[in-house]
Amino acid sequence: KNMNKTITMICTALIAASAAISATASARAQEATTPTPAPSKTATAVSVAVSTPSATAVTLSSVTLEPNASFQSLTQADLTRLTGNVQRPNGIAWFNGKLYTACTGDGTVYEIDDTTGETRTLIYGVQNAQSLYVEADDNDNVTLWVPDYAANVFAKITRAGVEPVVRDLQTPWGIAYVDEDQFLVTSVLGNAVHLLSREGDDQVVLENLTAPMGIVHDDETVYLANYGSTRRSIEWYSLDTLVHGGSDTETTNHVLVSGLQNTTGVQLGSDGMLYFAYALGNRGLVGRVDPQVCRQNGGCTNEEVEIVLYSDLSSPLAGLTITPDMRMYVHTMFTPDLYWTKLEN
Repeated sequence: KNMNKTITMICTALIAASAAISATASARAQEATTPTPAPSKTATAVSVAVSTPSATAVTLSSVTLEPNASFQSLTQADLTRLTGNVQRPNGIAWFNGKLYTACTGDGTVYEIDDTTGETRTLIYGVQNAQSLYVEADDNDNVTLWVPDYAANVFAKITRAGVEPVVRDLQTPWGIAYVDEDQFLVTSVLGNAVHLLSREGDDQVVLENLTAPMGIVHDDETVYLANYGSTRRSIEWYSLDTLVHGGSDTETTNHVLVSGLQNTTGVQLGSDGMLYFAYALGNRGLVGRVDPQVCRQNGGCTNEEVEIVLYSDLSSPLAGLTITPDMRMYVHTMFTPDLYWTKLEN
Protein backbone atom coordinates (compact mmCIF):
# COMPACT_ATOMS: atom_id res chain seq x y z
CA LYS A 1 0.00 0.00 0.00
CA ASN A 2 2.83 2.36 0.85
CA MET A 3 4.43 1.62 -2.51
CA ASN A 4 1.15 2.36 -4.33
CA LYS A 5 0.72 5.56 -2.36
CA THR A 6 4.25 6.70 -3.27
CA ILE A 7 3.70 5.97 -6.96
CA THR A 8 0.43 7.88 -6.87
CA MET A 9 2.15 10.91 -5.30
CA ILE A 10 4.93 10.84 -7.90
CA CYS A 11 2.44 10.64 -10.77
CA THR A 12 0.46 13.54 -9.33
CA ALA A 13 3.60 15.66 -9.05
CA LEU A 14 4.61 14.86 -12.63
CA ILE A 15 1.18 15.82 -13.94
CA ALA A 16 1.32 19.13 -12.05
CA ALA A 17 4.81 19.85 -13.33
CA SER A 18 3.76 19.06 -16.89
CA ALA A 19 0.82 21.43 -16.59
CA ALA A 20 3.08 24.18 -15.24
CA ILE A 21 5.57 23.72 -18.07
CA SER A 22 2.75 23.80 -20.61
CA ALA A 23 1.37 27.00 -19.08
CA THR A 24 4.81 28.59 -19.10
CA ALA A 25 5.38 27.66 -22.72
CA SER A 26 1.99 29.06 -23.63
CA ALA A 27 2.75 32.33 -21.83
CA ARG A 28 6.10 32.63 -23.58
CA ALA A 29 4.51 31.93 -26.93
CA GLN A 30 1.97 34.62 -26.26
CA GLU A 31 4.69 37.13 -25.36
CA ALA A 32 6.55 36.23 -28.54
CA THR A 33 3.63 37.51 -30.61
CA THR A 34 4.93 40.44 -32.58
CA PRO A 35 3.00 43.71 -32.79
CA THR A 36 0.91 44.46 -35.84
CA PRO A 37 -0.52 47.93 -36.42
CA ALA A 38 -4.29 47.64 -36.45
CA PRO A 39 -6.05 47.88 -39.80
CA SER A 40 -7.47 51.22 -40.80
CA LYS A 41 -11.22 51.73 -40.83
CA THR A 42 -11.08 52.48 -44.55
CA ALA A 43 -11.59 49.69 -47.07
CA THR A 44 -8.27 50.33 -48.81
CA ALA A 45 -6.14 50.15 -45.68
CA VAL A 46 -3.02 48.02 -45.59
CA SER A 47 -2.18 46.37 -42.30
CA VAL A 48 1.43 46.40 -41.14
CA ALA A 49 3.14 43.08 -40.58
CA VAL A 50 6.10 42.86 -38.23
CA SER A 51 8.42 39.90 -37.87
CA THR A 52 9.98 38.64 -34.68
CA PRO A 53 13.53 39.99 -34.26
CA SER A 54 16.24 37.40 -34.35
CA ALA A 55 18.25 36.81 -31.20
CA THR A 56 21.34 37.29 -33.34
CA ALA A 57 20.37 40.52 -35.04
CA VAL A 58 22.44 41.51 -38.03
CA THR A 59 24.22 44.85 -37.63
CA LEU A 60 22.85 47.21 -40.24
CA SER A 61 25.48 49.88 -39.74
CA SER A 62 29.09 50.19 -38.76
CA VAL A 63 28.04 52.67 -36.07
CA THR A 64 28.45 51.27 -32.57
CA LEU A 65 26.98 52.42 -29.29
CA GLU A 66 29.75 53.48 -26.94
CA PRO A 67 28.70 54.85 -23.53
CA ASN A 68 30.21 58.21 -22.67
CA ALA A 69 33.38 57.32 -20.80
CA SER A 70 33.41 60.70 -19.04
CA PHE A 71 29.89 60.33 -17.69
CA GLN A 72 29.39 58.81 -14.25
CA SER A 73 26.01 57.44 -13.24
CA LEU A 74 24.14 59.59 -10.76
CA THR A 75 22.98 58.18 -7.44
CA GLN A 76 20.41 59.20 -4.84
CA ALA A 77 22.98 61.58 -3.34
CA ASP A 78 22.97 63.58 -6.56
CA LEU A 79 19.23 64.24 -6.37
CA THR A 80 17.65 67.32 -4.79
CA ARG A 81 14.36 66.79 -3.00
CA LEU A 82 11.50 69.03 -4.07
CA THR A 83 8.62 68.37 -1.70
CA GLY A 84 5.29 69.55 -2.97
CA ASN A 85 2.08 69.27 -1.01
CA VAL A 86 0.96 66.11 -2.82
CA GLN A 87 0.31 62.88 -0.95
CA ARG A 88 0.60 60.27 -3.73
CA PRO A 89 1.88 61.81 -6.98
CA ASN A 90 1.37 59.73 -10.10
CA GLY A 91 2.71 60.88 -13.41
CA ILE A 92 4.44 64.21 -13.88
CA ALA A 93 4.65 66.82 -16.65
CA TRP A 94 6.64 70.07 -16.87
CA PHE A 95 5.32 73.22 -18.51
CA ASN A 96 6.50 76.84 -18.23
CA GLY A 97 8.22 76.50 -14.87
CA LYS A 98 5.50 74.36 -13.32
CA LEU A 99 5.14 70.65 -12.63
CA TYR A 100 1.74 69.03 -12.99
CA THR A 101 0.90 65.78 -11.25
CA ALA A 102 -2.18 63.81 -10.26
CA CYS A 103 -2.62 62.48 -6.73
CA THR A 104 -4.19 59.05 -6.33
CA GLY A 105 -4.80 59.75 -2.66
CA ASP A 106 -7.38 62.48 -3.16
CA GLY A 107 -8.19 62.42 -6.90
CA THR A 108 -6.76 65.89 -7.45
CA VAL A 109 -4.43 67.42 -10.05
CA TYR A 110 -1.83 69.81 -8.60
CA GLU A 111 0.41 72.53 -9.99
CA ILE A 112 3.86 72.72 -8.35
CA ASP A 113 6.53 75.39 -8.75
CA ASP A 114 9.53 73.56 -10.19
CA THR A 115 11.97 75.47 -7.94
CA THR A 116 10.25 76.26 -4.66
CA GLY A 117 7.79 73.36 -4.47
CA GLU A 118 4.93 75.78 -3.82
CA THR A 119 1.76 73.82 -4.57
CA ARG A 120 -1.73 74.80 -5.57
CA THR A 121 -4.80 72.74 -6.37
CA LEU A 122 -5.74 72.80 -10.03
CA ILE A 123 -8.84 70.60 -10.17
CA TYR A 124 -10.52 67.68 -8.43
CA GLY A 125 -11.95 64.68 -10.28
CA VAL A 126 -9.10 62.56 -11.67
CA GLN A 127 -8.89 59.09 -10.16
CA ASN A 128 -5.52 57.81 -11.37
CA ALA A 129 -3.46 59.61 -14.02
CA GLN A 130 -0.04 58.21 -14.88
CA SER A 131 0.74 60.82 -17.53
CA LEU A 132 -0.42 64.28 -18.55
CA TYR A 133 -0.06 66.61 -21.51
CA VAL A 134 -0.11 70.35 -20.72
CA GLU A 135 -0.74 73.30 -23.02
CA ALA A 136 -1.84 76.93 -22.72
CA ASP A 137 -3.78 79.38 -24.88
CA ASP A 138 -2.80 82.94 -25.75
CA ASN A 139 -4.12 84.12 -22.38
CA ASP A 140 -1.97 81.58 -20.48
CA ASN A 141 -5.02 79.53 -19.52
CA VAL A 142 -3.74 76.02 -18.91
CA THR A 143 -5.43 72.92 -20.34
CA LEU A 144 -4.45 69.36 -19.47
CA TRP A 145 -5.19 66.24 -21.50
CA VAL A 146 -5.18 63.23 -19.21
CA PRO A 147 -5.65 59.47 -19.63
CA ASP A 148 -7.39 58.35 -16.42
CA TYR A 149 -6.22 54.80 -15.76
CA ALA A 150 -8.88 54.03 -13.14
CA ALA A 151 -11.85 55.72 -14.80
CA ASN A 152 -10.97 54.37 -18.28
CA VAL A 153 -11.48 57.77 -19.87
CA PHE A 154 -9.47 60.34 -21.78
CA ALA A 155 -10.26 63.71 -20.22
CA LYS A 156 -9.82 67.41 -20.92
CA ILE A 157 -9.06 69.40 -17.77
CA THR A 158 -9.44 73.13 -17.32
CA ARG A 159 -10.15 75.34 -14.32
CA ALA A 160 -13.82 74.84 -15.19
CA GLY A 161 -13.70 71.10 -14.53
CA VAL A 162 -12.96 67.63 -15.88
CA GLU A 163 -14.57 66.81 -19.21
CA PRO A 164 -14.45 63.16 -20.37
CA VAL A 165 -13.68 63.19 -24.10
CA VAL A 166 -13.33 59.46 -24.81
CA ARG A 167 -14.94 56.85 -22.56
CA ASP A 168 -14.68 53.07 -22.24
CA LEU A 169 -10.95 52.87 -22.81
CA GLN A 170 -9.09 49.94 -21.30
CA THR A 171 -6.68 51.28 -18.66
CA PRO A 172 -5.17 54.20 -20.62
CA TRP A 173 -1.69 55.18 -19.42
CA GLY A 174 0.79 57.08 -21.63
CA ILE A 175 0.07 60.05 -23.86
CA ALA A 176 1.93 61.71 -26.74
CA TYR A 177 0.81 64.85 -28.53
CA VAL A 178 0.51 64.34 -32.29
CA ASP A 179 -0.96 67.58 -33.64
CA GLU A 180 -3.62 70.17 -32.84
CA ASP A 181 -6.30 67.52 -33.21
CA GLN A 182 -4.90 64.17 -32.04
CA PHE A 183 -2.99 62.26 -29.36
CA LEU A 184 -1.52 58.78 -29.11
CA VAL A 185 -2.55 57.00 -25.89
CA THR A 186 -1.39 53.59 -24.68
CA SER A 187 -3.71 50.96 -23.20
CA VAL A 188 -1.95 48.80 -20.60
CA LEU A 189 -4.38 45.90 -20.32
CA GLY A 190 -5.58 46.33 -23.90
CA ASN A 191 -1.98 45.92 -25.14
CA ALA A 192 -2.67 48.61 -27.73
CA VAL A 193 -2.13 52.20 -28.81
CA HIS A 194 -5.12 54.42 -29.57
CA LEU A 195 -5.27 57.51 -31.77
CA LEU A 196 -7.67 59.86 -29.98
CA SER A 197 -8.99 63.19 -31.16
CA ARG A 198 -10.05 66.21 -29.15
CA GLU A 199 -13.58 65.68 -30.46
CA GLY A 200 -13.82 62.12 -29.12
CA ASP A 201 -12.79 59.96 -32.08
CA ASP A 202 -11.07 56.72 -31.11
CA GLN A 203 -9.06 54.46 -33.42
CA VAL A 204 -6.79 51.56 -32.41
CA VAL A 205 -3.61 51.91 -34.48
CA LEU A 206 -1.31 49.36 -32.84
CA GLU A 207 -2.06 46.04 -31.15
CA ASN A 208 -0.38 42.94 -29.68
CA LEU A 209 1.91 44.90 -27.37
CA THR A 210 2.82 43.79 -23.84
CA ALA A 211 1.46 46.23 -21.24
CA PRO A 212 2.55 49.44 -23.04
CA MET A 213 3.05 52.42 -20.76
CA GLY A 214 5.16 55.45 -21.70
CA ILE A 215 5.09 56.81 -25.25
CA VAL A 216 6.91 59.68 -26.99
CA HIS A 217 7.90 60.68 -30.54
CA ASP A 218 10.33 62.96 -32.38
CA ASP A 219 7.95 63.92 -35.24
CA GLU A 220 9.07 60.89 -37.25
CA THR A 221 9.46 57.95 -34.90
CA VAL A 222 7.31 56.78 -31.99
CA TYR A 223 9.01 55.13 -29.01
CA LEU A 224 7.00 53.17 -26.47
CA ALA A 225 7.79 51.19 -23.34
CA ASN A 226 6.49 47.63 -22.89
CA TYR A 227 6.26 47.15 -19.14
CA GLY A 228 5.39 43.47 -19.53
CA SER A 229 8.30 42.32 -21.70
CA THR A 230 12.07 42.33 -21.30
CA ARG A 231 12.56 41.13 -24.86
CA ARG A 232 10.54 44.07 -26.19
CA SER A 233 11.39 46.62 -23.49
CA ILE A 234 11.28 49.62 -25.83
CA GLU A 235 9.99 49.55 -29.40
CA TRP A 236 9.83 52.06 -32.23
CA TYR A 237 7.29 52.67 -35.00
CA SER A 238 6.78 55.15 -37.79
CA LEU A 239 4.62 58.06 -36.64
CA ASP A 240 3.29 58.57 -40.15
CA THR A 241 2.26 54.91 -40.39
CA LEU A 242 0.40 54.98 -37.08
CA VAL A 243 -1.37 58.26 -37.73
CA HIS A 244 -2.07 58.09 -41.46
CA GLY A 245 -1.82 54.39 -42.24
CA GLY A 246 0.57 52.93 -44.75
CA SER A 247 2.77 49.94 -45.23
CA ASP A 248 5.80 48.44 -43.55
CA THR A 249 8.10 45.57 -44.44
CA GLU A 250 7.83 42.11 -42.94
CA THR A 251 11.53 42.16 -42.06
CA THR A 252 11.37 45.29 -39.94
CA ASN A 253 12.74 44.83 -36.42
CA HIS A 254 10.82 47.15 -34.10
CA VAL A 255 12.75 46.36 -30.91
CA LEU A 256 14.84 49.38 -29.93
CA VAL A 257 16.09 48.19 -26.50
CA SER A 258 15.82 44.71 -24.98
CA GLY A 259 16.71 43.28 -21.59
CA LEU A 260 15.15 45.96 -19.36
CA GLN A 261 12.87 45.11 -16.44
CA ASN A 262 9.53 46.90 -16.04
CA THR A 263 10.11 49.87 -18.34
CA THR A 264 7.64 52.67 -17.61
CA GLY A 265 8.18 56.26 -18.78
CA VAL A 266 10.09 57.37 -21.89
CA GLN A 267 11.28 60.90 -22.64
CA LEU A 268 13.34 62.53 -25.39
CA GLY A 269 15.98 64.96 -24.17
CA SER A 270 17.10 68.07 -26.00
CA ASP A 271 20.43 66.25 -26.39
CA GLY A 272 18.77 63.79 -28.79
CA MET A 273 18.98 60.90 -26.34
CA LEU A 274 16.05 58.70 -25.32
CA TYR A 275 15.62 58.50 -21.55
CA PHE A 276 13.54 55.85 -19.81
CA ALA A 277 12.64 54.63 -16.33
CA TYR A 278 13.00 50.95 -15.49
CA ALA A 279 13.78 48.62 -12.58
CA LEU A 280 16.74 46.69 -11.31
CA GLY A 281 15.31 44.42 -8.66
CA ASN A 282 13.26 46.76 -6.47
CA ARG A 283 15.22 49.89 -7.35
CA GLY A 284 14.18 52.53 -9.84
CA LEU A 285 16.68 53.44 -12.54
CA VAL A 286 16.83 55.89 -15.41
CA GLY A 287 18.82 54.93 -18.49
CA ARG A 288 19.43 56.39 -21.92
CA VAL A 289 20.45 55.39 -25.44
CA ASP A 290 20.95 57.13 -28.74
CA PRO A 291 17.78 55.96 -30.53
CA GLN A 292 19.25 56.53 -34.00
CA VAL A 293 22.24 54.31 -33.26
CA CYS A 294 20.06 51.58 -31.76
CA ARG A 295 17.81 51.58 -34.82
CA GLN A 296 20.74 51.46 -37.23
CA ASN A 297 22.24 48.53 -35.34
CA GLY A 298 19.01 46.54 -35.27
CA GLY A 299 18.41 47.22 -31.58
CA CYS A 300 20.41 47.71 -28.38
CA THR A 301 20.70 45.39 -25.38
CA ASN A 302 20.58 46.34 -21.72
CA GLU A 303 24.38 46.11 -21.66
CA GLU A 304 24.54 49.02 -24.10
CA VAL A 305 22.27 51.23 -21.99
CA GLU A 306 23.99 54.10 -20.23
CA ILE A 307 22.68 54.27 -16.65
CA VAL A 308 21.88 57.90 -15.90
CA LEU A 309 20.44 57.43 -12.43
CA TYR A 310 20.77 54.55 -9.99
CA SER A 311 18.36 55.65 -7.25
CA ASP A 312 17.32 54.32 -3.87
CA LEU A 313 13.68 54.88 -4.84
CA SER A 314 11.42 51.86 -5.07
CA SER A 315 10.34 50.92 -8.57
CA PRO A 316 8.35 51.76 -10.49
CA LEU A 317 9.41 55.36 -11.06
CA ALA A 318 5.93 56.60 -11.89
CA GLY A 319 7.12 60.07 -12.80
CA LEU A 320 9.84 61.03 -15.29
CA THR A 321 10.10 64.31 -17.15
CA ILE A 322 13.00 66.24 -18.67
CA THR A 323 12.91 69.98 -19.25
CA PRO A 324 14.35 71.70 -22.35
CA ASP A 325 17.37 72.83 -20.29
CA MET A 326 17.98 69.18 -19.24
CA ARG A 327 16.64 69.16 -15.70
CA MET A 328 15.34 65.69 -14.89
CA TYR A 329 12.47 65.23 -12.42
CA VAL A 330 11.54 61.81 -11.02
CA HIS A 331 9.37 60.33 -8.31
CA THR A 332 8.27 56.92 -7.17
CA MET A 333 4.68 55.77 -6.83
CA PHE A 334 4.90 55.33 -3.07
CA THR A 335 6.13 58.60 -1.49
CA PRO A 336 5.20 62.29 -1.79
CA ASP A 337 8.72 63.46 -2.55
CA LEU A 338 9.75 64.74 -5.97
CA TYR A 339 13.44 64.75 -6.94
CA TRP A 340 15.41 66.55 -9.59
CA THR A 341 18.91 66.92 -10.96
CA LYS A 342 20.59 68.82 -13.77
CA LEU A 343 21.92 66.68 -16.60
CA GLU A 344 24.80 67.71 -18.80
CA ASN A 345 23.61 68.72 -22.26
